[in-house]
Amino acid sequence: MKLILAALLFIFNLALSAQTNNFAGEYSRSLGEEGKHIIEYKLTLNQDGTFMFHYYTKIQGGIPPEVNKYGKGKWSAKNNMITFSTNKQEDIDQKYTLDFNNSTARFVTKNPRDKTDQIVKTRLTFLESGIPWMQKIDIFKI
Repeated sequence: MKLILAALLFIFNLALSAQTNNFAGEYSRSLGEEGKHIIEYKLTLNQDGTFMFHYYTKIQGGIPPEVNKYGKGKWSAKNNMITFSTNKQEDIDQKYTLDFNNSTARFVTKNPRDKTDQIVKTRLTFLESGIPWMQKIDIFKI
């Protein structure tokens, strides 16, 4: 009986770690045309539950013409929802100024049972964020 229970716990833990591996990775999105206006989002979800974010804009005639903003913190996943958090004492400094508290994103991928030829790019869709320009943004997995 103990052996069966131990085997079930091992399989359950293996399944949980496999789900986390699906979320971890690099995500990116680039908008605009080269030489004109560019907006880039880059997000890295690490296996250890931390993340790094970089936002870059280059707008012709903008003041300032180029903007770099950074954020970092921790992420956790439940079902297909990813919750981001930023510890203001540890994660925010002169370089990392973006506060991702109260930010959630949905992990979207093609359902394994879907046998159609439809192409669904794996992505994160930000549903809520304290950063106004992050809401409703799709960032695609590289």
